[in-house]
Amino acid sequence: MKEIHANLLDRLQEAKEQGWPGEVAAIEASLAAAEQKLAATRHIAARHTTVHLGMPVLRGVVARIDSEQRNEDAKGQP
Repeated sequence: MKEIHANLLDRLQEAKEQGWPGEVAAIEASLAAAEQKLAATRHIAARHTTVHLGMPVLRGVVARIDSEQRNEDAKGQP
């Protein structure tokens, strides 16, 4: 985004030097919109935080599956 901002500033300077009032107005509007977008992005980034969910504990699941498998095996044996 910094590159876009720098590009707009360069274009604005050129438009002023060349005496292009319509281009100056359009670039200034683009700069204002870009600054609003950056401010909104910063606001959202500051508001949202990363939530650490941790690793799931699978011991109970593995024990249940193992127990079910043993029961199945026991049913299949005479």
